[in-house]
Order: sequence, then structure tokens, then C-alpha cells
Amino acid sequence: MMASEAFASRSAPFRLPDELARELETSYSEPRRAYHSMAHVAEVLRWYDEVAESIGWEQPGEVYAAIVFHDAVYTPGERDNEARSAAWARRADLPVDRARVAALIELTARHGALAPGDVDRDAALFLDCDMAIIGAGVDEFDSYDAAIAREYANIPLETYRAGRRAFLAGLAARQRIFLSDYFHTRLDAAARANLRRALGALDQAAGRTTV
Repeated sequence: MMASEAFASRSAPFRLPDELARELETSYSEPRRAYHSMAHVAEVLRWYDEVAESIGWEQPGEVYAAIVFHDAVYTPGERDNEARSAAWARRADLPVDRARVAALIELTARHGALAPGDVDRDAALFLDCDMAIIGAGVDEFDSYDAAIAREYANIPLETYRAGRRAFLAGLAARQRIFLSDYFHTRLDAAARANLRRALGALDQAAGRTTV
């Protein structure tokens, strides 16, 4: 299999150069990545194709490149993962507006802090593709939740649980979890059920009483 096939998409308007694809695949295959791996990229690309085939992208090349690069640099707990991933995308020789690609990647640092009016159509759909796991089926969501915990296994458990709870509770409290109508309609109900269940499990582990 050619390296670029690891980032295959039915809807991508170009093919990654094999050398770049190999570099990216090596990065996404780092042992510390229990969730932010090639499997995650493949899942986001699946949603990219679904959006492309149902309602379309305004800048399909830029969104595809942003998906491929959005977690290219990832160290759990570091605050500059998105900025470093965006910087790598800016250096890549691809037939896209690299400034736009970098801007999309940098938006992923603000998951859970943006409202629909804060971003344009493609950005909303891109961010929702990345967050679609929140609205996945129970087993898939639970696998994701456990994988995130494994990625943060090097920090104290209570510290992890507190941070994780804050993130999930923040999502649950938002009027809109997903920024686009496309994902809101399809995944909001499942996402809220997953969040209630995950928060209940964290509260039970911490000995809290939930209502």
C-alpha cells in the first residue's frame, strides 16, 4: 500500500505526496497515542466524505489538509499541540491555502468554547467532524473515553478526572455541542446521553452524589 493511501478519502481533491504521508503516519503512530492516532484521522475523514457527499464543502482541499494535519503533533497535556501541528501544515507543499489550513487547525484548541456564530460554515463542519465521537454509539464513545484516559496515564488520576470532568461538563452545559446544523441534528441527543453517562461515572469514581 502506498503511504498516501493511509489518508485516503473519496472526496479529497488531491493526493498527499508519499514522503509527507509517511512522515505523518509515523507521527500518528507514536505509542503514546491511544486515541489521537491514525484511526482517529480515518474516522474524521469518514465524516469529511459524508459531508462532501451530502451538502458539500466550500474549500474541500483546505478542510482535507486540516484534517490530515490537525493532530500531527500531539503530546498529552501540552498546550501547543495545535500551534505546532498548524506550523507543520504551513510548511507542507500542498495545493491549498496553507494559512487557511493552519487557522482551521488552530481552532481545534477551542473545542467546547465556540458558538455557531464564531466560525464560518466550513470551520463549523470541520470542528464537528473532529468532535463527532461525542455523539457516537455507546461502545464507540466508551472506547474513546478510555483511550483518552490512557493517553493521560502519566498524570495523577484525580488531576485527570478533575480536568476531564470540567471539559465534559462544559460541553454538556452548552446550548449547542455541535456548531453546524448538520451535526447538531444528527448527534446532539446521543452526545448528551454519552456526556451524562460519562459524568456520572466520573462522579461515582470521585464519590460525588449526582442528581
